[in-house]
Amino acid sequence: MRRHLRDNALTIFFLAIFLAALVGQAFVGHSQFNDEQIAHRAPTVSLGSYVTSSAFLVDVMENWQSEYLQFVLFIVVTVWLVQRGSTESKPPGQQGTESDEEQKIGEHAQPDSPAWAKARGARLFLLSNSLVGVMALIWVGTWFAQLVTGRVVHNAEQLSHHEAPLSLWEYAGTSEFWNRTLQNWQSEFLAVASILVFSIYLRQRGSPQSKPVGEPHRSTGAEG
Repeated sequence: MRRHLRDNALTIFFLAIFLAALVGQAFVGHSQFNDEQIAHRAPTVSLGSYVTSSAFLVDVMENWQSEYLQFVLFIVVTVWLVQRGSTESKPPGQQGTESDEEQKIGEHAQPDSPAWAKARGARLFLLSNSLVGVMALIWVGTWFAQLVTGRVVHNAEQLSHHEAPLSLWEYAGTSEFWNRTLQNWQSEFLAVASILVFSIYLRQRGSPQSKPVGEPHRSTGAEG
């Protein structure tokens, strides 16, 4: 058990603080929601009702979809684009999908390589693109969930003001939906650009996201 915890400590740590933050968001969001209900002389709701409501889910989904979009783009563009000196980039000149030998597939597969790495055709293609494929599916799914739950919240407000509700595709064209979307996208893109540039010149001893302290600034793809 101790070895299992050690070998998976990074994942366990982030899942733990993710759950803590999600629970915290549920409690404070529930309190804010009920404050607004009281201000509008509407009935309050229980915590259970709130966390299963579109009011809570739309906030969660709009954050999740932007995070997964960030990963999808980063995985894809780092195949072809480089940033000299960054730990997050391949060295210049190594752009592209690389050779079978470099990727250890087909006849170059190792004895303990995944079985599909030794195959050809569809199985090899699926394995070769499985990471971005799953990330893209999660991104599309959470973005669609944001659209659906956001429409529910928007239409509830419309009805409270005696205004006509919108269809799903009408809501998809509203400034509210795109404001929710773009305010998250821009922050994710800025964060990626920051780590790309900062990792050229700044160091964190012992971190795999940083070069060794004495590594030259121009060194690309080096990890501590």
